[in-house]
Amino acid sequence: MKLATLKDSTRDGRLVVVSRDLTRCSEVGHIARTLQAALDDWAHAGPRLARVAEGIETGSQPTMRFHEHEAASPLPRAYQWADGSAYVNHVELVRKARNAEMPASFWTDPLMYQGGSDSFLGPRDPIVVADEAYGIDMEGEIAVIVDDVAMGASVEDARAAIRLVMLVNDVSLRGLIPAELAKGFGFFQSKPSSAFSPVAVSPDELGEAWKDGKLHLPLLVSLNGKPFGRADAGVDMTFDFGQLVAHAARTRPLVAGSIIGSGTVSNKLDGGPGKPVSEGGRGYSCIAELRMIETIATGTARTPFMKFGDTVRIEMKDQTGHSIFGAIEQTVKRSEPS
Repeated sequence: MKLATLKDSTRDGRLVVVSRDLTRCSEVGHIARTLQAALDDWAHAGPRLARVAEGIETGSQPTMRFHEHEAASPLPRAYQWADGSAYVNHVELVRKARNAEMPASFWTDPLMYQGGSDSFLGPRDPIVVADEAYGIDMEGEIAVIVDDVAMGASVEDARAAIRLVMLVNDVSLRGLIPAELAKGFGFFQSKPSSAFSPVAVSPDELGEAWKDGKLHLPLLVSLNGKPFGRADAGVDMTFDFGQLVAHAARTRPLVAGSIIGSGTVSNKLDGGPGKPVSEGGRGYSCIAELRMIETIATGTARTPFMKFGDTVRIEMKDQTGHSIFGAIEQTVKRSEPS
């Protein structure tokens, strides 16, 4: 099934079940008004929502038109947002560009940081930034929403707790990251609000594309209407979502509605850095990775970060070419003085 949250006058919007083709939806306030409420009672709400989804497809369920631009992120705010770095190829390039050795533990122990989850952007909301000098970048990722996960859960139990899958634009301000990390206390100002896809999808809806805790389809990233990335999310993923969720729950339980991200989707090419889409490669899911490759190759990064007016689009399509999650499409906008 596919679930979305429509914007309304409340902070958390209202939950709807969406048709497979993303054209119609049904309000389900009689089951759960919000997605968080459904997740809090998933054992009862989940099967009822699934029946509504089935009714939409058979025509037995009343529907209304679904418009992606009216959707908030499926969870407009969440109790937990922890982002991993499952594509270690991406981390390896970051460190190589800095001439820094990568610890061997990075291949066996996931990197993860705790992001801000008090407010997420809608999938069509602008990315509002004060200064282009901050180094505005998109990061195309996959994320999962989990049910309650016990502290110390096994990888298998963690994988079984995954209820929904989404796409992410984890916005990064690259110009602020070095100084923040140099303090030794992690990201904060350099990681503004992220945006998630218009719909969240249950793993069973993904069919054979969802296997062993990975989503085996290309993540389509475009910048100003031109293909920028086509990286396969199931390839070069060192840690699957079961491992990432178990890592997050090692010393604490996770509550229903916690979101765990994959980190920037990244592919290698013949064991080395990838190539741009324009050169026959799979491209990149963030500008920083291309800049790292340019730095490694020539000593200088040539590609600029995003400017005011630039638009990024992140989407994933099934084998028949139909959008699965809807599209994240955001334009960078200068913040107005308050």
